[in-house]
Amino acid sequence: MELRKSLLRTRGGLDSGKVGMIELFFDLVFVFAVTQLSHGLLAHLSAMGWLQTGLLLMAVWWVWIFTSWITNWLDPERIPVRICLFALMLGGLIMSASIPEAFGTRGLAFAGAYVAMQVGRPLFAWWAVRHEALSRRRNFQRIALWAVLSGIFWIAGGMASPEERIFWWMLALAIDLAGPWMQFGLPGLGRSTTADWDVDGSHMAERCGLFVIIALGESLLVTGATFAGLEWTAANWLGFLSALVGSIAMWWIYFDTGAEAGHHRIAHSKDPGRIARKAYTYIHVLIVGGVIVSAVADELALVHPDEASFAGISALLGGPILYLLGNALFKWVSSERAAPPLSHLLGILIILALIPMAYGRLYSPLTLACITSCVLVLVAVWEHMALRRPPPEIDP
Repeated sequence: MELRKSLLRTRGGLDSGKVGMIELFFDLVFVFAVTQLSHGLLAHLSAMGWLQTGLLLMAVWWVWIFTSWITNWLDPERIPVRICLFALMLGGLIMSASIPEAFGTRGLAFAGAYVAMQVGRPLFAWWAVRHEALSRRRNFQRIALWAVLSGIFWIAGGMASPEERIFWWMLALAIDLAGPWMQFGLPGLGRSTTADWDVDGSHMAERCGLFVIIALGESLLVTGATFAGLEWTAANWLGFLSALVGSIAMWWIYFDTGAEAGHHRIAHSKDPGRIARKAYTYIHVLIVGGVIVSAVADELALVHPDEASFAGISALLGGPILYLLGNALFKWVSSERAAPPLSHLLGILIILALIPMAYGRLYSPLTLACITSCVLVLVAVWEHMALRRPPPEIDP
């Protein structure tokens, strides 16, 4: 029997979109990365700390989501694809370990690992599809060349002084973010179309849902570890319970209806690549960012229940806002809705209304944490009840 030469996933079978164990193993690297990001933000709660952490989060997300696209096309059960994933795990560990000093002594290590993964992955995919249609080969050529272009600025930033590094890396990240939106257009090679990105919608939806679980799990780890090291006072118990309730509400908001609706929409779309680009590649980073910032806010409320800095208050308010905004946009673009969910918009407005009192120090960090957790619960309950309300009966 002739061995199957193609490294592409087979489509149409019962398990064609199933997430493999090797992909879950690969994701363990990003548990480490998310932990490093939340700890880094907690240690540098300032305007520059926010900017640096946001940039590093985007880089981590870009590595992960592009790998998810590749394993959507290529079969991770094939040995060459597995070896590629193991090599990416090495790069991911180096990049994650470099996060605390990415804007210090390990800038070049972070940039080098990032560029090696971003360039090496599409080059491997290009080789893997060398016997496939020209449009598929061209797609990976374009992606690789865009990665090389941005990589020049990532490496330049890694070699620059820590003061200048942020500007180089912001330019590099802007190129990375523009790539999918510009369909990786290049002179002489044209541009890809969303029809070229024939993703398996079920696989993409499940992969992104798993990353949200990673972020939520890290949030619970931070809360549990912090609570375990504190004296168990009434205030600390309240902060602990508030963090747990907030995490449960976050899970409910995403997984009760949103994840399944997005899954159904992309799985039955005639152009899944277009939905995957908007709803999963771009918008999901807001959801993940919201969870990470909320984890930082929960730790602040536990450790400093009575006093917080300006940046700390920004985390207490900004995490839930970011999470609700990401979910609202995700549910909007992955459904037939005319507008984002009203429950999410109201939740954002309620938290925004807290700004004068929060920055005026009228509410303690613990009180703010409890209020925002209650807002998340309100949004979750409202949406759950609204979507399950029976349609009105029509008289004959």
